[in-house]
Amino acid sequence: MIDVDGTLVDSAADLAYCVDALMELLGRAKWGEGKVRHWVGNGVEKLVERSLTGELEAGVNQADFDQAYPLFLQLYRQNTCVRSGLYDGVLEGLDYLKSKGYILGCVTNKSEQFTLPILKKLGIFNDFKIVISGDTLPRKKPDPMPLLHAAEFFNISANKCLMLGDSVSDVTAARAAGFGIICMSYGYNHGENIADEKPDLVLDSMAELQNYL
Repeated sequence: MIDVDGTLVDSAADLAYCVDALMELLGRAKWGEGKVRHWVGNGVEKLVERSLTGELEAGVNQADFDQAYPLFLQLYRQNTCVRSGLYDGVLEGLDYLKSKGYILGCVTNKSEQFTLPILKKLGIFNDFKIVISGDTLPRKKPDPMPLLHAAEFFNISANKCLMLGDSVSDVTAARAAGFGIICMSYGYNHGENIADEKPDLVLDSMAELQNYL
């Protein structure tokens, strides 16, 4: 099972564009891509909260959120995959996994309305036998539910499944589900080194999977 943002797709430029456009609509100062890149990885709702508070975890004014959230959704629908692209090595990694008979699925916290267009536009949608988005199930990563759902879907025991991600949410979900976990060094982990979370392996490129699987 493979994550999307920060693992397959570098989506920060589109998300940052939408955050700054939102700030402009609200009469607030723009944050810039560097700041927004630090906030990506826990779904759009959390990103909007962070753009309103300027903090990773802080209480947000509900009235402000209720005004901002639909505006952001509208902006992101128009800019889901304008500036985003696959990371180097992704196509090589996917091709290798398919050549070795691995069954591939996708587990992301991004909502389905944004996940499916990105996967389709970047030409990798058909590589996955199942796509579990952030709103597919009642709970999302770091809860293990999406991963356990995937294992059940494929009728494969969790200890024979592997998660490929980039963040502490991926590691936490994988450990709780009993999956193996490989993380990419380049993803969105709020400025922290993902190696500190003790995944089974950290890679700089998905092309390196052929050296380990």
